[in-house]
Amino acid sequence: MSQQELTHSAINLLKSLIETPSLSGEEVGTAKLIEEWFNAESIPFNRTKNNVWAVNKYFDESKPTLLLNSHHDTVKPNQSYTKDPFKAIIEDGKLYGLGSNDAGGCLVSLLATFAYFYKHKELKYNLVIVASAEEENSGENGIRHMLEVIPKIDVAIVGEPTQMHLAIAEKGLVVFDAKIKGTASHAAHPNNDNAIYKSIEALQWFQNYKFENTSETLGDVKLTVTQINAGKQHNAVPSEVDLVIDVRVNDKYTNEEIAKMLQEASPCDTITPRSLRLNSSSIPKNHPLVQSGISLGRETYGSPTLSDQAALSCPSLKLGPGNSLRSHTADEFIYINEIEEGIDLYIKLLENVL
Repeated sequence: MSQQELTHSAINLLKSLIETPSLSGEEVGTAKLIEEWFNAESIPFNRTKNNVWAVNKYFDESKPTLLLNSHHDTVKPNQSYTKDPFKAIIEDGKLYGLGSNDAGGCLVSLLATFAYFYKHKELKYNLVIVASAEEENSGENGIRHMLEVIPKIDVAIVGEPTQMHLAIAEKGLVVFDAKIKGTASHAAHPNNDNAIYKSIEALQWFQNYKFENTSETLGDVKLTVTQINAGKQHNAVPSEVDLVIDVRVNDKYTNEEIAKMLQEASPCDTITPRSLRLNSSSIPKNHPLVQSGISLGRETYGSPTLSDQAALSCPSLKLGPGNSLRSHTADEFIYINEIEEGIDLYIKLLENVL
């Protein structure tokens, strides 16, 4: 098919994906639609759980492999929607619907790009495409599971809305549960070991704490206390205060280093990471993929938001049509011309590399 025909097919697929609910872990319907799309394009594919994937026709194990990946699950629609989140509506050049921007537009653009190159011979890279599940909840049955299934990959393009600019680094994430302990008592009695008052010092410590190493692309590590919980009744001083701390990690630290530093330095009685697996990621600026994008007028930057890149250990580039600021918002949309431009730029970028 021509690029124009593939673009038309991709947009039609996105409309169908929008109108098929696919909350994380519940992507059976959209996986079936993607299977049907591969069949229509006469491309052999595989289905692993709710992940649909394929390799290029002339796959050669002696060559390095480039992964094209985006996801077909969504978050739940928020209560501020004025349009039906499960209806694909086109108005003023915008395609509305849940998952249109995050990350349906990226996914269908990558699918069209893969189909464009599928039958090409003498490529420098093998191509593997994965339409993955469970990205929004960082689930175990998404791309993390697929890395045990697909051929070994050497580099990846992860489709997320970046306005087709080049996110050459992405912050990792560690969430901590912390406790400030004190002495429980009746509110009418003196108590010099009040856990709530003691938490004031801890909150100020977190507010003022700085990690020394700054990244050229990702800036500083960002630490934010996001939840606090204590007490169940007005006349009883609780024995402990629970805090939740969100830490966005740059590429100057490993998640393990961040955990060790906070456990040694923070004034909390306990501070425990929920997971250390959501790592920061990056790709060298001199990598051919990045240089190809720069030659096409694309800018480079560091992304503060998390994606399936966190599961990858190889160099990876986040790139896709749409705008991250629209993700998870009411009346989510993507411009039709963003998809058209996205497919065109994906193809041109890979033509310089493949």
